[in-house]
Amino acid sequence: MSISPSLLAFLSELKQHNSREWFAEHKASYESEKALFDGLIEQLIQEFSAFENMDGVLKKHCSYSLYRDVRFSKNKDPYKTWFSASFSEGGRKSGYMDYYLHIEPGGKSFLGGGMYNPTPEQLAAYRQEVDYNGATLRGIVEAASFVELFGQAEGDLLKKIPKGFDPDPADEVYLRRKQLFYWHHFSDKDIVSPDFTSKLMLSAMQLKPFLDFLNATFFDKEPFLKA
Repeated sequence: MSISPSLLAFLSELKQHNSREWFAEHKASYESEKALFDGLIEQLIQEFSAFENMDGVLKKHCSYSLYRDVRFSKNKDPYKTWFSASFSEGGRKSGYMDYYLHIEPGGKSFLGGGMYNPTPEQLAAYRQEVDYNGATLRGIVEAASFVELFGQAEGDLLKKIPKGFDPDPADEVYLRRKQLFYWHHFSDKDIVSPDFTSKLMLSAMQLKPFLDFLNATFFDKEPFLKA
């Protein structure tokens, strides 16, 4: 299954005319595109269930609203200009590190995941795990197959290693992390191709060991094994 070219066209138009008046005139187009995207989400829940525990997860647990909360934002545009969903055990509000799918025209679509907005407790647990077990993390995210798809780490860094650590030099950059996430971008041609879902799931399986590492660190959670 792929993304409809008409979804990209709708989102491009929405970016140019991000107003309630324009949206009201094109509400039928939005509802049609949303129905197609919901169908993709339902398919992906089934695909992810091959290697993640998706029991009880429905599309409403994965999808995000197009409507923006502008109450505390300087940007008062009422709508997002992308469609998105995330996939994990328990759905996007479970707290688990998840697979985030972002669909936006202009080559801005991606699959990503990782430690984007960690709590202080999660950061402390992460740094302790890197101090104890940094070689495991490096073995995942520095593997050639991982780097080929996801490139280098994204996110903010401390200028110095936090106090109390005397790390292996190879772990220094990971201990300085305030955020640690990765994404693989897809071109517009990629996402409208018939094999998009297959490519997406291959990327997800490559991302899985990294998310398993974080979830084990934060939640003492063993990787899911399909019976």
